Amino acid sequence: MTKKLSTEERFAAIEHNLAFINARIAAAAEKTGRTRSDIRLMAVTKTVEPVFINHAISCGVDLIGENKVQEFLAKKPFLHLDGVDAHLIGHLQTNKVRQIVGQVSTIQSVDSEKLAREIEKQSEKAGVITDCLIEVNIGEEESKTGIDETAVMQLLETMAALPHLRVKGLMAIPPICPEDELRQYFEKMYAMFVDIGRKKLDNVSMDILSMGMSSDYEQAILCGANMVRVGSSIFGPRLY
Repeated sequence: MTKKLSTEERFAAIEHNLAFINARIAAAAEKTGRTRSDIRLMAVTKTVEPVFINHAISCGVDLIGENKVQEFLAKKPFLHLDGVDAHLIGHLQTNKVRQIVGQVSTIQSVDSEKLAREIEKQSEKAGVITDCLIEVNIGEEESKTGIDETAVMQLLETMAALPHLRVKGLMAIPPICPEDELRQYFEKMYAMFVDIGRKKLDNVSMDILSMGMSSDYEQAILCGANMVRVGSSIFGPRLY
């Protein structure tokens, strides 16, 4: 049985983990001709208590990601979010859009025209413009959300015409697979990201390519990611 760490021990572990991850991000970025500052590290805070999220923020984390609307809204009053961006990265149901619009700076998981139009509707009501990423199901897995890569351009064209949305890039979660196969998925996402950027579509800017998690963030950076989403490698195993 794993010994339960004290709060102080968990603080120390978070500090150690962040230093290690930042060094690995910097090394991977350097191999692609970039620097650490070119890569955004998201601390994924699913099931993590506010006290530990706030400690990560005090250690320099300036971007957090939550999977569930209800969990984020329950935690938000206790978080020290001055100067910190918060993104929704989990599947978003249309009936939850009203609750999250205006509460996060970006919704990373837009995967349908229906969802995009609901975000537009609720953003207009709230008087805000919502930054969004399109989530691509790059592995065509039935068990995962995200839009098929063949439908990305059609969704982009729809979203580009919505005045209360801004498309800021792409997000993906590739299948669990061997490293050489994983690289192919990451490279396919990067090629799509670059191709869309070259089209210079109105209201579409390919600023963010969000891919790579605790197990594969270095590989994602080597393939062109500029945002990685790391949870358990910062905070430890999730407690459900």
